[in-house]
Amino acid sequence: MFHTIHLTTLDTPRTMESLSRCAMMCLLLTFICPGHAESARYEKASREAAGNHSATVKVLTEREGETTQFYVQNNELCEITMTFEMGLVNLKGTGKLPFTITCAPGKTTKAFTLSPIEPGIKWEYSYTNYYKLGSHSARHDDTYVYQLPYAGGSSFRVTQAYGGSFSHKGSNKYAIDWKMPEGTPVLAARGGVVVKTKDDSEIGGASLKYDPYNNFVLIRQDDGTLAHYCHLQKGGCRVKPGQHVEAGELIARSGNTGFSSGPHLHFCVFKTTNGRERESIPVHFKTAEETAATLRTGRNYKATGAQTARLDSTRQDPATHQGGVSQ
Repeated sequence: MFHTIHLTTLDTPRTMESLSRCAMMCLLLTFICPGHAESARYEKASREAAGNHSATVKVLTEREGETTQFYVQNNELCEITMTFEMGLVNLKGTGKLPFTITCAPGKTTKAFTLSPIEPGIKWEYSYTNYYKLGSHSARHDDTYVYQLPYAGGSSFRVTQAYGGSFSHKGSNKYAIDWKMPEGTPVLAARGGVVVKTKDDSEIGGASLKYDPYNNFVLIRQDDGTLAHYCHLQKGGCRVKPGQHVEAGELIARSGNTGFSSGPHLHFCVFKTTNGRERESIPVHFKTAEETAATLRTGRNYKATGAQTARLDSTRQDPATHQGGVSQ
């Protein structure tokens, strides 16, 4: 998610503006501010540009004299990491640029300050800001052993492990894919707080153009890393944002949505590195045969009998989706 703004000023009125970000929206605003009346028009234009979107993350700037203070308001359910790329004329910042900051959920965080290098002379700034869910200071607990994300006693084959040639590259390098029938119960491999879900899509296919149609559950784990469960069945989520789940708890039903070449479950643990990028993390799993296994492509892995799903018998299972390309 990103946003761009450009501001030129010739004097020193005090202003406060709130600019919301929407997915894949880039906004460029240019203003000359000779007095308070123009500042009021600036605030009005900012609000109109933001529209009626319910923004979960906002950039706030407060101007006092010739000093501009940047804040980030985070209304997401987990940390966000934001990066500012700045263009400065006769201005200096309190932080190193590009500036990256992690902001706690439900709070407004002071980010950095801009002030003139030569006071009283025209100054100008422009910036583009990007953010991703997650903390760039998270440190994965490498001693933790994950459960397999399916019911005890069941066994599924890994079709792509770490470094899989089809799609496990870059930020998905340390992801795991299990081939499984649509509608298979998906369990939490580790406990945490649900921060995002999507299960309104029934579209899937073996091309990146289908990626926006991916259904998923995203869970913030205790060490600040995030776990992503992907390609879920339409209507298949069994948890809601803000809900705490334990390892082994039913969270969804598997499917074949998004960038998917056939019915399977994609699982990845990652941390955010800056406002544009994330990196995946290799993890170990407890299986019926091993206590801390690194999973390999082409092998079947059986979940231990202690792993049990809490099946929701009161909710009717969604219809099975038959689309996509089989593996």
